[in-house]
Amino acid sequence: MNTSFYIAKRYLFAKKSTNAINLISGISMVGVMVGSAALIIILSVFNGLETVVLNMFDTITPQIAITPAKGKTFDPNTTYFNALRKNKDVAAFTEVLQENALLKYNNKQAVGMVKGVSLDYLKNTRLDSTIKEGRFILRNRSGDNAVIGSALQSYLAVNTVDPFTELEIYSPKKDIAANGLNPADDFVVKNIRVSGVFEVQQDFDNGIIVPLNFARELLGEEKNVSAIEINLQPGIDVDDFQKEVIEKAGKDYEVRNQAEQNKSLYHILNTEKWAVYIILTFILIIAIFNIIGSLTMLVIDKVKDVAILSSLGAGKKLIKRIFLFEGMMITMSGCVLGLIIGLIFYYFQHTYGFIKMGDEVNKTLVSSYPIGLKWKDFVLVFVTVGIFSFLASALSSNLSVKKIDQINQTI
Repeated sequence: MNTSFYIAKRYLFAKKSTNAINLISGISMVGVMVGSAALIIILSVFNGLETVVLNMFDTITPQIAITPAKGKTFDPNTTYFNALRKNKDVAAFTEVLQENALLKYNNKQAVGMVKGVSLDYLKNTRLDSTIKEGRFILRNRSGDNAVIGSALQSYLAVNTVDPFTELEIYSPKKDIAANGLNPADDFVVKNIRVSGVFEVQQDFDNGIIVPLNFARELLGEEKNVSAIEINLQPGIDVDDFQKEVIEKAGKDYEVRNQAEQNKSLYHILNTEKWAVYIILTFILIIAIFNIIGSLTMLVIDKVKDVAILSSLGAGKKLIKRIFLFEGMMITMSGCVLGLIIGLIFYYFQHTYGFIKMGDEVNKTLVSSYPIGLKWKDFVLVFVTVGIFSFLASALSSNLSVKKIDQINQTI
């Protein structure tokens, strides 16, 4: 066994002549333990919140979205896209045509995004989980139906159970110059009944979903689409499929996965997580550097032992390593205990959810604080504590040697 490590281990558990040394060492270890536990718990809570938020978007965000690199629309009836439509790995191939339009219900009006989708869009079984009122129906015996976002529905006061009042949608006619006599002649006007109200997030809730044929007539677009949305069969790797589509579709198209479709959301979630990590790390550093005082007092307590080691031929490097290992063992013991506490907290919160969300939170979505465990977070906390523990212990060991030299000079 390494001599310096063996001596450091004996010092760690040996009784000190001054109880204050044990107290300061214990406080240092407890501080690191609490900081490590808090860090892993907070990171796990952010993982849980990230999962909940992203699952909300996953209900209506496709796994793959193909859009034109230039312009607003493109022709989906190409050889490759027709083959992609029949690909066995594709669960749903949805053609999308969308554009802003003027919406009017009774005496109220607003501008919203009209999104026309083909029937494959309804293969998403999680759409019903977004419904706040009514049902997610785009076509029935009476004709076309629309599903409106909750923000638009609230502003326009749309009544989904009123069979007589329909939503009016106005879209400018293409390739027709304004005649200046009757402005209404410059618009395509279509009526549609609202069958349901969905609620996901503000960016999506300001829109309306309609059948693709209805959108084509409204927008005057016979064959082109704004996007192709693809959901894959279970077990298919999204990244590999995306690379294949990018290669075969060519540079005229942008192929994005869910993270790329919601860049701002992912950026906000990651920024908040790293900001909290940095703040807690600074607190953890303060606890770690308490080890300097503990080791300095330990040197004073063990000055006779060090003098004996020096007389036996132990050099300054050996003495440095003793106190370096001593400081590392104190702080890393606290880190390991903190990680274990974080793991226990995760188990109880994940299993029993004893910390509840506030009353203002929608309990149908989540009732208690979500939490998610990632082994990378444990490695991150362990490495973070290890780096700063080494720096603090190395600084302490250098100060310890200087202190020994001062004591020897006085002797």
